[in-house]
Amino acid sequence: MATEAQLVFADHAGRYYARQYSIPPVAGRVLGYLAVCDPPQQTIAELAETLLASRSAITGAVKLLESYHGVRRERAAGDRVDKVSLDPAALEPQGFDAAAYKELAALAREGLGVLGDAPTGRRAVLEEVAALGDFLAEKMPAVYAEWRAYRETLRSSGEGKEGPS
Repeated sequence: MATEAQLVFADHAGRYYARQYSIPPVAGRVLGYLAVCDPPQQTIAELAETLLASRSAITGAVKLLESYHGVRRERAAGDRVDKVSLDPAALEPQGFDAAAYKELAALAREGLGVLGDAPTGRRAVLEEVAALGDFLAEKMPAVYAEWRAYRETLRSSGEGKEGPS
């Protein structure tokens, strides 16, 4: 049975993910609850009952979260229902891939080509997006390497023992 603190946390996670990533609040609630529930694997029915949501809403949330590698669904041999849990890949930081930022900069430059000799004010947004893409493509690999070194320090000190490497 879920505790009040677990449910409050799930609600806070639902609001956070809805606000920051525009995903349905129920999906954020599922993520939040799976992060703190015991056992860490839950069935769709258990999630629906605990989070006071319909099975169809939970199923839709799980499908969405699976597509983002936020959760995974597994079924043991002989079981008739799937168990849903956080996907360890979800803990791996996202947004550090320089290729995505290079692609953004290239897209902005394509737009600048379409604008041609348009006035500076008309070109300013795309010029800034291209510059930001270039900047992030250069900086993010170093930031990611710094994070991995910091995470290893946490793990070796006993503060961050779990999670993907």
